[in-house]
Amino acid sequence: MQNQRSYTPLDRLCINLQQALHTVFGPAPTTERPDPARTVPEAELSVTERRLAGGLMRVNHAGEIAAQGLYQGQALTARLAEVRDKMQRAAMEENDHLDWCARRIDQLHTHTSYLGPLWYFGSLAIGAAAGLAGDKWSLGFVAETEHQVIRHLDDHLQRLPPQDGKSRAILQQMRVDEGRHATLALQSGGAPLPTPIRKLMGLTSRIMTRSAFWL
Repeated sequence: MQNQRSYTPLDRLCINLQQALHTVFGPAPTTERPDPARTVPEAELSVTERRLAGGLMRVNHAGEIAAQGLYQGQALTARLAEVRDKMQRAAMEENDHLDWCARRIDQLHTHTSYLGPLWYFGSLAIGAAAGLAGDKWSLGFVAETEHQVIRHLDDHLQRLPPQDGKSRAILQQMRVDEGRHATLALQSGGAPLPTPIRKLMGLTSRIMTRSAFWL
């Protein structure tokens, strides 16, 4: 029977550094799933509608960079191998979102957030701290993060130009995935977070989304 390689903390740190470079500067490794917008025809958008759609997709792309940092930070400090594996699989699916959003942003002739490194490394530190607090709090943090992301996605789906089917298809699939990640985190032993922490997370999220829309 083939032995599985055991990674030291230094090994995992180097792996995370490589993942950081791929996440922020691309291309990030993805799963086998196709882009949900691939078969949706491009719509005619006015300059104002294109600017709005581009800003919203830039926010979602920035959110996926932050999600990568969060998951990688938690995988770095998670105590149980099973928890690390689940965090890494969720991170791969978040990479799909990153890829889809980046492609759509390019199609809308705009740019990704200039603050990508800040979103990643700030979230990496938060994720690592959550992991150090214990796996149940780390998983609870994932669940609450995903619930807040879902609320942002619902808001963006309402604000998108109605005819922008390509962006809509991406956000709808992202919403499904985020809901599954939240459920998995709770089923794996995640604990509900105290209200002050949830409110602080919401405040931080609002700062990021408002900044990323323009920058």
